[in-house]
Amino acid sequence: MTDEIPVERPEDDDYDLLTYGEAGARLAEEIRRKAAELATLEASGGDDDAIAAVKERIADLTAAVDRQRSAAAERADFTKFFGYDPKAK
Repeated sequence: MTDEIPVERPEDDDYDLLTYGEAGARLAEEIRRKAAELATLEASGGDDDAIAAVKERIADLTAAVDRQRSAAAERADFTKFFGYDPKAK
């Protein structure tokens, strides 16, 4: 599940800003950290409330990835419709 979300940092991003690419990379990294935490909790027979909280956090982060991907797709649609990339310098 968590390996499906690639950590990608586009070369042309402006790293002085939190771009879509950087936001996506940070989300993917955090999902992987939480998945590892979940695996550790489950392997050690951790507290059910703690396990539920981590699962909920992973679900929230995954939803954020979906929203982030949607925003990137909307930019592509904008470019196709208007004929220029709103990100262009």
